[in-house]
Amino acid sequence: MLHMKLLSIRSKCLPWLLALPALLLCGLPAWAQFRVEVTGVGMTQLPVVVAPFKGEAQSPQKMAAIVQADLERSGQFKGLSAGSAQLDEVSRPDWSVWRQLSAEALLAGSVTRLADGRFDIRARLWDAVKGQEKADFRDTVVAADLRLSAHRIADWVYQQLTGVPGAFATRIAYVTKSSGRYTLWVADSDGEGAKAALSSPEPIISPSWAPNGAQLAYVSFESRKPVVYVHELLTGQRRAVANFKGSNSAPTWAPDGRSLVATLSRDGGSQLFRIDLNGAEPRKLTQAGSINTEPVFTPDGSALYFVSDRGGSPQIYRMPSQGGPAERVTFSGSYNISPALSPDGRWMAYVARNGGTFRVHLMDLSSGQATAVTDTSSDERPSFAPNSRLLVYATVQQGQEALMTSTLDGRVKARLSGQGGDIREPHWGPLRK
Repeated sequence: MLHMKLLSIRSKCLPWLLALPALLLCGLPAWAQFRVEVTGVGMTQLPVVVAPFKGEAQSPQKMAAIVQADLERSGQFKGLSAGSAQLDEVSRPDWSVWRQLSAEALLAGSVTRLADGRFDIRARLWDAVKGQEKADFRDTVVAADLRLSAHRIADWVYQQLTGVPGAFATRIAYVTKSSGRYTLWVADSDGEGAKAALSSPEPIISPSWAPNGAQLAYVSFESRKPVVYVHELLTGQRRAVANFKGSNSAPTWAPDGRSLVATLSRDGGSQLFRIDLNGAEPRKLTQAGSINTEPVFTPDGSALYFVSDRGGSPQIYRMPSQGGPAERVTFSGSYNISPALSPDGRWMAYVARNGGTFRVHLMDLSSGQATAVTDTSSDERPSFAPNSRLLVYATVQQGQEALMTSTLDGRVKARLSGQGGDIREPHWGPLRK
């Protein structure tokens, strides 16, 4: 019955109702490691030297390489080689050397293994133009957290040089399929260090991070119907929060973390319901005789953006978060789905179909102007970094599914490609507390 329903939905060009893209049709091998390939050049890129950290040859992780890759992936920095220079946080750099390279900033540091097995991480950032120390960094971590510490350094450098918090020490969630099993992964923002949160022979779709970064909501078909679960990442415990008659799909968290909005068909049709996590009866937010799905809150929680076919084709609408009249937001093209809002409230990313291609677009919410961010043809589910400066999305490149990040202007992209595998359903988590 469900299969026939999905076929009917697809025949109406509404695959977004249950958020079931090609995931159900394509094998997605569950590779946990990625290769980062950065392409493109930003409008303005700050030249930065990240010198190899003293002692990192004996460390399980090459701290400097991780930091440099993070900075380059942001699109705002150009990494310069340190050559044979041996530097650490107490060095006195020869500024004439770095000025000849047109370096504007220099980062150096050290990694020292302590008697208890932990690692002492120290770093110093200099203004290479002025030849002055800018800031110092220190961290003490176990071996398993060395990559996290490197991401923290990149965040620290990013904020020192841009004034904006970095988002490298964050996580992404995504789904793979391999040998008939679906796996929900949680990985670092660069795709490394992936850990399986859930594995099932039935589809897992629509992962959504809780604002506290400790939980994921998602849809699982393990009971042969779509059910919304909330999953505690630390303990692995989970509970069904929407298991009503019909379809339960497309969960999104309210900014306060106390409730979800999801698409339920329990009353007939597909409408948005607010689901309090305390077990209260879900409250219906939409009444239209149409399909309403893919909700997402504005950062302040005052409004919801969502997808509806009430005008005859899938378009994005906005309404008060407690329900009420909805206004149409997208007008260009006949098929616009998968809205994502930037945490700073300035931008909306979404997928638009034009001439048979599906591309990520970016709309300036103050003006309503929208432009394509990508030049690929099978993009899906964009999601913003928590600092609003990058997007992650799934697409197809050279015949293979791939996870990509992109700057908002589309100039710099990074492909996080599995080793012969494919990935889907990415969602970028919040800043770590």
